[in-house]
Amino acid sequence: MKKKMLAFTLAASVAALSACSGGGDEKVMTSKAGDVTKDEFYQEMKASVGEQALQMIILEKVLDDKYDVDDKQVDAEFDKNKEQLGENFDAFLAQQGQTPESFKKMIRLNKLQEAALTDGVEVSDEDLEKRLEESQTEINARHILVEDEATAKEVKEKLDKGEDFAKVAKEFSTDPGSKDEGGDLDWFAYGVMVPEFWNAAYDLEPGKISEPVQSENGFHVIEVKEKRKTDDEKVTDEKKDEIRQELLMEKADENELLAKVSKLVKDADVKIKDEDLKSALDLFKMDEKPAEDAPAVEEEAPAEDAPADDAEVEVEEEK
Repeated sequence: MKKKMLAFTLAASVAALSACSGGGDEKVMTSKAGDVTKDEFYQEMKASVGEQALQMIILEKVLDDKYDVDDKQVDAEFDKNKEQLGENFDAFLAQQGQTPESFKKMIRLNKLQEAALTDGVEVSDEDLEKRLEESQTEINARHILVEDEATAKEVKEKLDKGEDFAKVAKEFSTDPGSKDEGGDLDWFAYGVMVPEFWNAAYDLEPGKISEPVQSENGFHVIEVKEKRKTDDEKVTDEKKDEIRQELLMEKADENELLAKVSKLVKDADVKIKDEDLKSALDLFKMDEKPAEDAPAVEEEAPAEDAPADDAEVEVEEEK
């Protein structure tokens, strides 16, 4: 399940600001048309992406001080994305203004935020076993999708009276993909359907018809025809860890992320010495800024409880 993460665009230009320190007169570019010093570069980057870049750096510093993200986790996620995009991966990075290094930095920051978001959340063995069983189950079902609950109840009543499911589906269903097939969805596995639909279908005995089930798509009336196990292979520890993390993210309250980060920033006693960038801390002041006002994007193991009290982020304006 996707969760809310604080939004920071880690384009190469954003990350560059953190590299500008010391040696204000030192040149970063020379040419016959003129040179560019570190101070000039810093001022230009600060004016364009300074606040966002500094927020990202602060976030990474305080989270990295408290939580552990293994480089192997980052590399594995990077490789997964690269494999999925195939020959389009380089074009994707270019379109996003990313380099392989900045993309890994983004992955690392997201994983640190996941660690903070799931800190204190627990997944029981029963929950894990249920999800493992679900992940090895396929369901053959059909449904009738309608826009409102009243129509869904009307459809259910017709079916309860013995009317033909396929005929009712063709008359009432708003799902263009299955309507002409009598509502037939064929076989599907966990993760294909929206959670509300899957949960209702998984709990339904074959041959039974559900009560109206509401999802983001409307109201469903579902009939499960068959269920089957996909395989009997032993589930690896790696797969269990992946599913446990998935459950942790589902159980976590995404609205608590900013509050957790704000406390870490406060405990770390972050001080910004560049007057032009002091407003970057406003994002993390929960007593002044409601959580719902924070920028967010939709995104996907709790680590050790290391103290963050000694962490300090200081940015000095170039002289």
